[in-house]
Amino acid sequence: MPGINLASAHEALEAAHPDRQCLVFRDRILSWRQIGDRSRRVAGALRAAGLGAVVERDRLAGWEKGQDAVALFCYNGNEYLEVMLGAYKARCAPVNVNYRYTADELTYVLRDSGARAVVVDPALRPVLDEALPACPAVTTVWEVGAPYEAVLAGAEPWSDPACSPDDLYVLYTGGTTGKPKGVLWRQADFVAGALGITADGPADLVARAGSGDRLRALPSPPFMHGAAHWNAWSCWLAGGTVLVQSIVTHFDAHDVLTTAATHGATSLQIVGDAFGQPLLDALRTHRYDLGRLRHLTSGGAVLSATTKAALLEQLPHVTIMDIVGSSESGRQGVRSSTTSSGASTGTFEASAGATVLDDTRTRELLPGADEIGWMATCGPTPLGYLGDPVKSAATFPVVDGRRYSVPGDRARRLADGSIELLGREAVTITTGGEKVFAEEVEQAIKAHPAVYDALVVGRPDPRWGQAVVAVVAPRAGASVTLEELRATASEHLARYKLPKALMLCPAISRSPSGKPDYAWARSLAASTPEATD
Repeated sequence: MPGINLASAHEALEAAHPDRQCLVFRDRILSWRQIGDRSRRVAGALRAAGLGAVVERDRLAGWEKGQDAVALFCYNGNEYLEVMLGAYKARCAPVNVNYRYTADELTYVLRDSGARAVVVDPALRPVLDEALPACPAVTTVWEVGAPYEAVLAGAEPWSDPACSPDDLYVLYTGGTTGKPKGVLWRQADFVAGALGITADGPADLVARAGSGDRLRALPSPPFMHGAAHWNAWSCWLAGGTVLVQSIVTHFDAHDVLTTAATHGATSLQIVGDAFGQPLLDALRTHRYDLGRLRHLTSGGAVLSATTKAALLEQLPHVTIMDIVGSSESGRQGVRSSTTSSGASTGTFEASAGATVLDDTRTRELLPGADEIGWMATCGPTPLGYLGDPVKSAATFPVVDGRRYSVPGDRARRLADGSIELLGREAVTITTGGEKVFAEEVEQAIKAHPAVYDALVVGRPDPRWGQAVVAVVAPRAGASVTLEELRATASEHLARYKLPKALMLCPAISRSPSGKPDYAWARSLAASTPEATD
């Protein structure tokens, strides 16, 4: 099947623009030629260690992996993307690993992925060392810093001429609704379905890249989160420059904005309100030269209309692009907000192939159908979940002869063809026999000016089955009551959806990528007073 191979595409763009800036990290400004050479040395070192393609794609089922896995257990930096690219050139499959994992969690992913090599940050080495005795397949460990540089210096450059659009792109899910799962994509399908890039081949990408310094993207979330390295690869496949902030162990809004200003970012990627609110705080207290910034993109968590509006006040020349999608579906929809159009959220212009299936997942809903269904994608989709044919069949059903991806989000298909995203089924609350979508309530209560961040969960209740509980972090110096929250939310929600209890806390627990920790919120909600109406 035709399509793009990531390694071949990068090589073609390097040949066309060798001296253009490819990646900037702290005091390192690396050209396309330099990143090309370093990634080929990564590939050479992997091949020297005996890693590469084992079984070709046409001999495998969708849930099977025929390429050796290289685990990335490290923070953002040039090394992360170099190893991804180098692994592709060696026909290996890089695997993202959450750098907050304990040894037991790390062991699970290393064993599940069949990782044979690990690239690790020195600060994370103790966790890896604890996991390694239970992971005998791991035979190669590179530590970021001087050891990694020594590996590159001693390696012979390599790029496998057999690189194919069928080679794997692997993305491990966050495991918020169970164990992390490895999503397997053909690289060609990943480029089209997740990045939204359609091209006949590398030459087509080169022709589009043009000349000059047009695109400079700063993906601020951790690269271990798919959306961040998707943003980086989108930039690279357009011939652009990827910028990496200096502080990479946590989100530091001032550092991110300083990096954007210093290096002339044209786009900045964040994750919902978890990143948007600290960004606002920094914009309100410091001055940054962001004249080149054109797009602020968000994905992976809700960016509320209130936060969007406030960001547009600070950055009136910027377009905010709210992108909906998942590891299993790729990009499904986009919502653009500008100072002239105003800010809203929850409704998205459907991307190519995005649709809504009915409750039984047996037919597509027509625009304007008065039903809640499942958000789905038909077109370039993953092959399956690594090692799990049962879950693969459930998430990627065939309907009327066409294969769909149905990751688990509830949605409506509106009359104009757009899609109203309601929220993940796994965090839906059933109260008094009615379904309440947590994200919908969160957006409504965030309209209250005293709310800095919030999560909404269900708590067992003898009367309601589940009571809707709001876990809220107020703004500094502000206070809010349950009655005030309910009054604000009642302007947007039916009465049965309103919170019946409130738990205040100093901060909301989220992952480094901004994703909400609903297990933490449920535990906290258990200590709230009995719900009332």
